[in-house]
Amino acid sequence: MSRKDRLRKADPEVFNAIRSELRRRKEGLELIPSENITSKAVLEALGSILTDKYSEGYPGRRYYGGNQFIDVVENLAIERAKKAFGVPYANVQPYSGSPANMAVYFGVLSPGNVVMGQNLLDGGHLTHGWKTNFSSLFYKSIPYHVKKDGYIDLEEVERLAKENKPKLIWCGATSYPREFPFEALGRIADDVGAYFACDIAHIAGLIIGGAHKSPVPFAHIITTTTHKTLRGPRGGIIMVTEKGLKKDPELPNKIDKAIIPGLQGGPHNHQTAAIAVALAETLKPEFRDYASQVVKNARVLAYELMQRGLKLVSDGTDNHMMLVDLTSEGPGTGVFFQEALDMAGITVNKNTIPADPSSPFYPSGIRLGSPTVTTQGMKEDEMKLIAGFIAEVYSEVKKYRLPEGDKKEYLATFRQEIRRNRTLKRIRNEVKSLAKKFEIY
Repeated sequence: MSRKDRLRKADPEVFNAIRSELRRRKEGLELIPSENITSKAVLEALGSILTDKYSEGYPGRRYYGGNQFIDVVENLAIERAKKAFGVPYANVQPYSGSPANMAVYFGVLSPGNVVMGQNLLDGGHLTHGWKTNFSSLFYKSIPYHVKKDGYIDLEEVERLAKENKPKLIWCGATSYPREFPFEALGRIADDVGAYFACDIAHIAGLIIGGAHKSPVPFAHIITTTTHKTLRGPRGGIIMVTEKGLKKDPELPNKIDKAIIPGLQGGPHNHQTAAIAVALAETLKPEFRDYASQVVKNARVLAYELMQRGLKLVSDGTDNHMMLVDLTSEGPGTGVFFQEALDMAGITVNKNTIPADPSSPFYPSGIRLGSPTVTTQGMKEDEMKLIAGFIAEVYSEVKKYRLPEGDKKEYLATFRQEIRRNRTLKRIRNEVKSLAKKFEIY
């Protein structure tokens, strides 16, 4: 009996939900820039017997017996992470990106210390100091912003750093379409004696593949997720650079202790194995071609969207993602565009834009990117087709405006109308035909 047949028999409800999700993805275009497609080898490791084992501690230093093969797996993941990024230390146990960032706080700060990070509404991350997150509730957060052109305001960063003397400065974002100024931010951190931490969750695969500058020469600490452009399972890694060791030789011990016993218990060994497999894949020569194509595809998609009248934050992209600014159609209109694209078989996410006049619940932009469709084998010609689909959908939703009053009733009416929209139905069929030429598995 195959694995599929076992699940079908044991739990048909879950089996059917998984099968439906696979069908949805095979028939559509996934353009959310934080998503990708893991290989069958990664999935096999993730679904392995390693999920059963408890392994608190680290290789050679466990609190449970029977971990000799778990040690082999974790050591492989560690060594591959060190090789892929060119660092002397890596911890592969964080359950995900946010726990990895939390461990950095626990490792190098005390409650109340000053931290700086890119403002969430300017593209930053919750854990870099957003007002409702632990990173602001337990520490004093001083956010920095982007300029009107969409690029990080380095003059503001320098001024705020000199005024507030942070102990930790973050670089990293969830929706920043330009190359990060690692060198400039690292210099500012050095000038005020701060730790400089780079959260490269979105661009980790691009860095390994040589399609984005590496923060390693400029940062003390680097964190990343292992999905997104790295194409692994959902997990996290924390790394310390040579520069970090020179600043604080105890950094690796501080990070290890922050993970366990500070924040986590037993590592997810199946996840660690899948991370090791994904890292091995990134070390193959063809991964550099993939990373390069991700950026080429994103740039073509961005250019073609702008040629068709859509406005992009910063007028383009240097990496795998772009932000469409819909404020010309009124505040909060991202929800209409996202849902109409969904009806057409194109998956994106509504997203705030810098200085958004609306709220994160009803933002004025959408975020999209090229990693998944590039993994499927699509190239520049397909990006031109996709841009055409997106522009057509845009023309169908431009008339909708978010009301001041009852938004739920208006959105319900909108959803009924787009379900009947003939243009969206036609585009969905064209999207399905394109997607079937580039099968996921």
